[in-house]
Amino acid sequence: MANLNTKNLLRAVSLSAMMAVVACSPGGKTASPDGGARPSEEAQTPAPTMAETSDELILQARDFMEPIPMDAPAIEGVTSTPELVKLGQALFFDPRLSATHSISCASCHYPGLGGADNSPFSAGFHGERGGRNAPTVYNAVFNFVQFWDGRAKDLVEQAGGPLVNPVEMASPQAHVTEQILALPGYSPMFAKAFPGETDPVSLENAQKAIAGFEATLITPNAPFDQFLRGDTNALTADQKAGLTLFIDTGCLTCHSGVNLGGTMYQKFGVFSDPGPVYLPPEDKGRGGVTGNAAEDYFFKVPTLRNIVETAPYFHSGSEPDLKRAVAVMAEVQLGQTLTPEEVDQITAFLGSLTGDQPELVIPQLPISDAKSPPPEK
Repeated sequence: MANLNTKNLLRAVSLSAMMAVVACSPGGKTASPDGGARPSEEAQTPAPTMAETSDELILQARDFMEPIPMDAPAIEGVTSTPELVKLGQALFFDPRLSATHSISCASCHYPGLGGADNSPFSAGFHGERGGRNAPTVYNAVFNFVQFWDGRAKDLVEQAGGPLVNPVEMASPQAHVTEQILALPGYSPMFAKAFPGETDPVSLENAQKAIAGFEATLITPNAPFDQFLRGDTNALTADQKAGLTLFIDTGCLTCHSGVNLGGTMYQKFGVFSDPGPVYLPPEDKGRGGVTGNAAEDYFFKVPTLRNIVETAPYFHSGSEPDLKRAVAVMAEVQLGQTLTPEEVDQITAFLGSLTGDQPELVIPQLPISDAKSPPPEK
């Protein structure tokens, strides 16, 4: 098991951090990333067993982190079926849901680019850039809230944001439903995905379908997952050294759980100010949502899953170098200066968090006809 002093220290720091989360979260609630009904009626993949082990590092890691499950978890309020996921996948890739018919959800959360777009700020309506780095959609279902500032409580609520955001897809709410209804092929897809509903084509149902599809975008079976399950050879010596540092320096105070993040808000700059390049002063983060100055510059802790694929880093998208990002986080969040060797080892460990990527086929979308609304010029 973990060294007692280290373990007690981490638990004390974790308790302090969680108290800060409760103080900064609406209603003081924390969220569980799993639970609920199974996502579909299809047979589930048998979960790999957590083998018994005496390996001290595995046991220490298991105290704070979990492997990604092999099957997508359920979303509250969404009855996930193959028909709903198929509809959600089509909507995710359809650029016609944007005002200019040129931007889809996949534009900023691109499969093959780690579920992100490798850009500091994504291009939206008429090429206008947003103010924050687009987080990966992969494993987003395990986050306790969505968006950097937590303004969406779940994937369903999140799915509606970019559709109507004037800087992103810029479609008025009424236009989304109008556009879907004007594409004849979508109506039967909605009817199959939402059986029994008199008027299944709606923005709300579109959001549920997109969320149901996004929930399937998980990346299990990373080398670290295999290690957690008991395979001592799944990590290299450098990765094991990096994991040890990750634990001992306190990184897992915030980056824990199944997603190694996404379970809490934390202030960016706990020990020192990162500076305006990394922390633009005009972006108040959670405080900008709640209006509570005590929450200024608090952001949802991002997942570290597949992080080697999702540069640039931070909400400001201002750091393209993962090693530099590791060093900055140690300095401003933990008050520690890492040696180059320690940075290399932690970065090596982060490389073990890349799991099996979703194998997606861009779907054939319903065709437009003469009655379909034209794009905005």
